[in-house]
Amino acid sequence: MTEPLRVFVNGTGVSVPPGSTVLDAVQAADPGAADAVRAGTRAVADSRGIAVPADTPLSGGFVMRLVSARARSDATGAE
Repeated sequence: MTEPLRVFVNGTGVSVPPGSTVLDAVQAADPGAADAVRAGTRAVADSRGIAVPADTPLSGGFVMRLVSARARSDATGAE
């Protein structure tokens, strides 16, 4: 049997199966937050504060934080 991966979402450790994604870990930690990520109102950042896509594969020890998703504007400044 393969060992689960231990990752951290907003400081809370969760165990997920190998092959899991960022969204899988958020779902395990807080299903409501996972819904917000799916809806685009929340985003996920790594331990350095860099946004990571929800479909990013995890490795053991991955640290992530939920952040507010901000509307992106195009080069003209229009949203």
